[in-house]
Amino acid sequence: MAFLKHPGCIYIGGEWQPTDTREPVINPADESLLVEAPVGSAAQVDAAIAAARHAFDRSDWPHWPVARRQALMTRFLDAIDARKAEIVDMIVAEAGSTRMLAEFLQYGIPMKHARRTVEVASRPAITPLPIELTPNAAGGKTLGTGVVSREPVGVVAAISPYNFPFFLNIGKVVPALVVGCTVVLKPSPYTPMQALILGEIADEVGLPKGVLNIVTGDIEAGKLLTTDARVDLVHFTGSDKVGEAIQAQGAPTLKRIVMELGGKSALIVRADANIQEAAHAALGGFTVHCGQGCALTTRHLVHNSVRPQFVATLQAMLGHVKIGNPADPTVNYGPLIRAVARERTERYVQIALDEGATLVAGGKRPDGLDKGFYFQPTLFDNVRNDSRLAQEEVFGPIGAVIGFDDDDEAIALANASDFGLSGAICSADAGRAFEMALRIRTGGVSINGGGGTMLSDAPFGGIKRSGYGREYGEDGLNEFTYQKVISFHAA
Repeated sequence: MAFLKHPGCIYIGGEWQPTDTREPVINPADESLLVEAPVGSAAQVDAAIAAARHAFDRSDWPHWPVARRQALMTRFLDAIDARKAEIVDMIVAEAGSTRMLAEFLQYGIPMKHARRTVEVASRPAITPLPIELTPNAAGGKTLGTGVVSREPVGVVAAISPYNFPFFLNIGKVVPALVVGCTVVLKPSPYTPMQALILGEIADEVGLPKGVLNIVTGDIEAGKLLTTDARVDLVHFTGSDKVGEAIQAQGAPTLKRIVMELGGKSALIVRADANIQEAAHAALGGFTVHCGQGCALTTRHLVHNSVRPQFVATLQAMLGHVKIGNPADPTVNYGPLIRAVARERTERYVQIALDEGATLVAGGKRPDGLDKGFYFQPTLFDNVRNDSRLAQEEVFGPIGAVIGFDDDDEAIALANASDFGLSGAICSADAGRAFEMALRIRTGGVSINGGGGTMLSDAPFGGIKRSGYGREYGEDGLNEFTYQKVISFHAA
């Protein structure tokens, strides 16, 4: 299946450049070869940065009226929508996403966010400050005021992971471009196609040369982006360990950094919760995309009075999970991205057993699937909150059930984590759940399923080892700008 028009090339300065090195990109569901993908050299990454810098400093792109950029980015999104079926197939094949997840979460949600981001970009770029009257040397009063101007930050290095690649590529590129920044996008080597296709879209709609550049490469290629003084902002999604390295790499140039990192988010199930609904939420918390999601609720904090019922209900639900090749539309649970991810999951199963947790379901590779990186959805009960299973991000399909006896204990357990990205509460008492949500140290909390969607105006991000900065909505848009104050007084 051919997905790209320029399969062996990267996109620099509006041109497709071949690379000297290629590496295979495989389908995690059956280990078949999808494409021999380009691997950018250090010289090509340097050229991409130079192209982005030139486009920002020497072209009028940052100074376009916002309405003109909005119109172009709307055409950009329209062109993406025209290739939706092709992109969804790409997401299924390259990322191992189930078809339903690819349609609605991997594609539908980011496109919804992107449309809203383009709309929000029309917010006033210049806002007035209050007037101040100040005594002056002439014995009168100076009538002084000023304005705050929001302006594009400059060259953005956007570095995206393999789990939700199209989602995160769009979530970085669209807000950066619509405010007038230029971008060098570097995807995961596992999922380069979902980035490179955006270069084809850029060509189609006439995006100015150098405004969007797409490079591939290894860790060293990423390091060039995070250390180069010509890059003004690094916008990164990935693990907390890599986030540590990026922060250190950006320090000598005092580079601005936005990072959405790992998570070990808690789902709190109070005694009055609807157990069926709570168990369904918990199921998604570690089985969506085979557990490969930073914001998934993999710690299930359950009131001890209902914990046996909760565990039994969740165990029964796991029996209805259909594991297999996600190209099959009836499959609702696919593979992990690579063998290394499955091996890491297997290690955590053994860690949990060694720590004394009770294996309720799963814990091994499924029978009959000899090709692909499959692992059964796995549930542990009697997990200690201070255990490695409860404290470390597995990034695989393991749920951990932890008991509690009162609300204060639940909040303390939820907060006893190095991470703080997401969270959820299930309770018949929405008011009490809201009070608890205010006390949980995390970037977001959903009550009884939240808003029914990922809200496009809601700022998304974390605290502690889950990173800093926000994505989406006006706050996310503003991360790609800086504030300039221009002051003046009446003559």
